[in-house]
Amino acid sequence: MTTTRRCPDCGVGMEEMKMRTTDGFKLQLVTDEPKSGIFGGLGAKEKIKPTVVVCPECGLIRQYADR
Repeated sequence: MTTTRRCPDCGVGMEEMKMRTTDGFKLQLVTDEPKSGIFGGLGAKEKIKPTVVVCPECGLIRQYADR
């Protein structure tokens, strides 16, 4: 589900962008919930990819968890 998010400061539509570490790795949120399937039984935690949006006017950056 794609939702157009609006900047709370400027009121314009925010643009989705990718955020990576300096090593080029993608960011992940790690929850305390066990991962489903066999890996969850082995202690692996669920990982969530955040959606990053940026305001083209003021540069505000927000991250949202894709649940």
